[in-house]
Amino acid sequence: MIKLLIVEDSALMRRHLVTLFEAEGNFRIATCRNGKEALEELKSFEPDVITLDINMPEMDGLTCLSHIMVERPTPVIMVSSLTEKGALATFEALNMGAIDYVAKPGGTISLNIDKVGQEIVAKVRAAARAKLRSVKGLTQRIREANTKAASTRTTRSTTAKTSGKLEMHVVLIGVSTGGPRTLEEILPLLGADYPFPVVVCQHMPPNFTHTFAQRMNDLCALEVVEVTALTPVQPGYIYVARGGGDLVFTRRSSGPMLLPRPESSQHLWHPSVELMVRSALEHYPAEQLIGVMLTGMGYDGADAMTEVRKRGGRCIAESEDSAVVFGMPAELIARGGADVICRSDEVARHLNRWASA
Repeated sequence: MIKLLIVEDSALMRRHLVTLFEAEGNFRIATCRNGKEALEELKSFEPDVITLDINMPEMDGLTCLSHIMVERPTPVIMVSSLTEKGALATFEALNMGAIDYVAKPGGTISLNIDKVGQEIVAKVRAAARAKLRSVKGLTQRIREANTKAASTRTTRSTTAKTSGKLEMHVVLIGVSTGGPRTLEEILPLLGADYPFPVVVCQHMPPNFTHTFAQRMNDLCALEVVEVTALTPVQPGYIYVARGGGDLVFTRRSSGPMLLPRPESSQHLWHPSVELMVRSALEHYPAEQLIGVMLTGMGYDGADAMTEVRKRGGRCIAESEDSAVVFGMPAELIARGGADVICRSDEVARHLNRWASA
């Protein structure tokens, strides 16, 4: 039995969420209208998981979250609007310790709750099993990364950004639940002279990846961009797949390119890691590919990255002791697709070592 605390100021939304989880049969549910009430329930109800709205009267979600992580750290799923402001608040919540987020359905709630119902239930179940990562020292690490990025950003080399030659290695990263904070541990540790382009498929809704790419660009020495159009693959860049669609490799006379495209109905998660890696195998020899599978639910990309390793490429899987949700990396390991199994804070060391070999 999972004890779930739903914190939501909309009575209609609360009612729909309660109905949704009662239908699952193994949830004990309590509800609150705002952050102030939630902190009272935190002590008496002792929830296993909390869904937390961001915009509420009396005490908003971010303020409430900050108290939760101090008074009784609990897995929290943020419920956020699909706006730039909502995205910014969501990433702030993730840095404060929230496990994941769900985009609040727009329009008529009763008509649109079904569209995200399965996602909400799956994320709450995953959160009940998730590993809470310590936020101790996170602010300092981000500050140090910002300082490093600021000092090296002026050295972002234009000479290295020539053509996307086929001799060039490419790093392919797949990540989902818990990903934004995990990527903040890894990508800033790749210096401005890192020689391989990096392509990231982070499961996210539309509008969120733009804000995420901007945030990472402020932290990283490499230039971080969201791929919104046909884009050449060049060293010196970290490419983020756009949310609400997929990303594939293609080729023009000038060299390899990245092409955003609508969601493929053949794949369950988007942007699809499986599709991205399969397309890379069509345009690069496997020995020039480096796969990195990080925290997340499901098995997206596990088959394709296993194929990369079988054909002579290299793959890293995040280990269970650091993964927020040990789903995607566990699937890669189970298939025999990982050359290296390590904590998230060790991933950059391997990537830097392989680049200098």
